[in-house]
Amino acid sequence: MLSTSNGDLAARWTRLRGEQPALRIRDAATTLGVGEAELVALGVGRTATPLASDWRALLNDMPSVGRVMCLTRNEHCVHERHGRFDDVQVSGPHGVVLGPDIDLRLFLSNWRYGFAVREPLKNGERLSLQFFDASGEAVHKIYATDETDRKAFDALVARYRAETPTVLEIAPRAPDAPDRADAEIDVEGLRNAWRAMKDTHEFFGMLGKFKVGRVQALRVVGEELARDLPARALRSAIEAAGADGTPIMIFVGNRGCIQIHTGPVKRLVETHGWFNVLDPTFNLHLRDSGVVRVFSVRKPTVDGIVTSIEAFDDRDRNVLLMFGERKPGKPELEQWRALVTRIEKQAAS
Repeated sequence: MLSTSNGDLAARWTRLRGEQPALRIRDAATTLGVGEAELVALGVGRTATPLASDWRALLNDMPSVGRVMCLTRNEHCVHERHGRFDDVQVSGPHGVVLGPDIDLRLFLSNWRYGFAVREPLKNGERLSLQFFDASGEAVHKIYATDETDRKAFDALVARYRAETPTVLEIAPRAPDAPDRADAEIDVEGLRNAWRAMKDTHEFFGMLGKFKVGRVQALRVVGEELARDLPARALRSAIEAAGADGTPIMIFVGNRGCIQIHTGPVKRLVETHGWFNVLDPTFNLHLRDSGVVRVFSVRKPTVDGIVTSIEAFDDRDRNVLLMFGERKPGKPELEQWRALVTRIEKQAAS
C-alpha cells in the first residue's frame, strides 16, 4: 500500500503521463521535482523488485544471462551498447568490464538503489536492472533483449532480490564546487606537469594537485595542449568519423558509470534536436543544445600523444569524450589525428 506522499506522487505522475504520454521517465522525474528512483519505486510489488545492494556479486554474475543492452547516460547524452558481460573485474568500490562489446568503468560507491523492472508493452514486457545514486538519478541500466537468456535473467533477479523493504532516502545532489580564480592557478606548473604525463590516467591526479577544474585547465593550459572549439565541432567530428570510417572510442558517463563504445559509427540521424548514431549494436543520442564547450586535447603518454575531443555543458560537466580507437602499448591512429586536425582547421577558418 502506498503512503500518502507516495500516493500523491503516483497521482501526479499519472496525470503527467496522461498529458505527455511520450515523456521519458527521467524527464518526468525532473518535471515532478523528484528522483527517477522514486518513480520506479512506486511500482514495487507490481512492476519493480528492489535489489539487495551487493553490486559486486550481481555484476560478477552478469555473464550468466548472455547478451544484453547496457545504457549509461547523463543529462545530455545517452549511450546504448549491446553485448555480453565479459571479463568482469569488480572488487571494492570500483570495477571494470572489459569485454569487446560491453566496456564499463564502475564507481560503486555512488550506487545506492537497484531495482529489477518489468515494463508492460503492447506486445509483452521489457525487463531491466536499473541502478540509482543517492539523489535518485540513474547511473546504469541493463536491459534484456531477444538474445538474453530469460531464465538466467529471472534467476539472477531472484538471487539478488532484497529480503527487506527498500526505504528510499533521497538526498539532493550537492552543488559542484566552484573553480578557484584563474589568477590563483599555477599555470606554468600545470603546463609542465601536463607535458610530463606518461599515462592519460594521471590526468585527474594532476588536476587535483593543482586544484584546478577540468574545463578550467583546458582553458588556461594553452593551445599546444588544449584548443577551444565551437560547440558544433563535436558533431562535425562524429560525422567525419562516420564518413571516412575512422574507428573511434566514445565515452559517456556520470558519477556511477562510464560506458565506452569502440569501433566505427555509420548510421547518423538527426531527430527533434537530438543527434543520433543508430547502428545495430551501438546507439548514441546527443542533445545538441546541451553541448556548450568543446575542446581538442592532447595528452602525452609513453605511447605518444593521445588526442581527444571533449564536450561539456553549461555547468562544465562532461557530456562526452571522443578518442581514436587505441590499445595500451600502441600509438593512436594517424587517421584519427588527421581528423582532429581537420576539425581544428575548420574551426579556425
